[in-house]
Amino acid sequence: MVLPPNTTPAPKPSSIFLPAMSSAGHTSAQAPPAPPAATPLPSLPKSPAQQQANPAIPAAAPAAPPAPPAADHTRPSDPRFDLPKLRLEIRDLNHPAAAQFLSAVNASAALAAAVHSVLNLLYESPSCPSTHVPPTRSVTLILRDMGGVAYTAGSDLDDDHKEIHFSMSYIAGIPAERRTSEIMGVLTHEMVHCFQWNARGTCPGGFIEGIADWVRLKSRLSPPHWKRDASGNWDGGYQHTAYFLDYLEGRFGAGTVRMLNEKLRTQRYKEKDFWTETLGRPVEQLWKDYAEKMKDDEAVIINKDDISDDDIRLGRIRTADEATQEVV
Repeated sequence: MVLPPNTTPAPKPSSIFLPAMSSAGHTSAQAPPAPPAATPLPSLPKSPAQQQANPAIPAAAPAAPPAPPAADHTRPSDPRFDLPKLRLEIRDLNHPAAAQFLSAVNASAALAAAVHSVLNLLYESPSCPSTHVPPTRSVTLILRDMGGVAYTAGSDLDDDHKEIHFSMSYIAGIPAERRTSEIMGVLTHEMVHCFQWNARGTCPGGFIEGIADWVRLKSRLSPPHWKRDASGNWDGGYQHTAYFLDYLEGRFGAGTVRMLNEKLRTQRYKEKDFWTETLGRPVEQLWKDYAEKMKDDEAVIINKDDISDDDIRLGRIRTADEATQEVV
């Protein structure tokens, strides 16, 4: 069609409402972005006067308090010291001691309790400057058939990983009524060897074993046959030395054995220097004082009805019957 000069053709209706097209490089159409959602203004709590003026509009409810954090049940019962990794290995499940052990104690709770007893008696707290716990990273209890009772050693790969070997034959021979107490006593004694200092390998073995039995004694796990005895040498070991250490703890105050353990960390053991520097007198004199104290205690013999079970258990005093038997 020929148009008059200075005119343009009228656009087709369909071309007026065409949607916006993308650039030539894109073949698909994109929808325009949606407008942002409107954010409502926060509502403020109304004052009593405003609420009375507009009773139809309720006042905003106060914000609910934040929920308390969930309880952490993974922490040990005593949060002062961290537990090492604890493991149990039973070499022979068909051995009678396997079932006897598992029925007498909860293995995880028993090992954890032994660790806490040792750390709480030999060390002040993790925050105390004088606390230096050995870097024991794991303790594996191994039940196996062997002679003796138990022993503790570092693993073949790393001495920071300890192994407690416990005789299944010994466990099987424990009377049923004493099985739990005796198992806990042995575990506690051996656990001391996982966390005590030994003067860089120079401490007398009797002293080492005496500290272990002292922890067992203070944990109220001493067997009924233990008793105080000042015969022989002070470092005779086990309960013989344990009662001597308990005497020193009573004489010089709570924390005395803890102080001795710390001294065993800092230097090699030289008997005269060790005892005079810590307690101000040689150990021979302390042993003599201990023997004299025992004689004074035994001078008063009383009837069984007048003493407690703890008096006998801790070896503080003998009964009249026991004294008569020794004289005979």
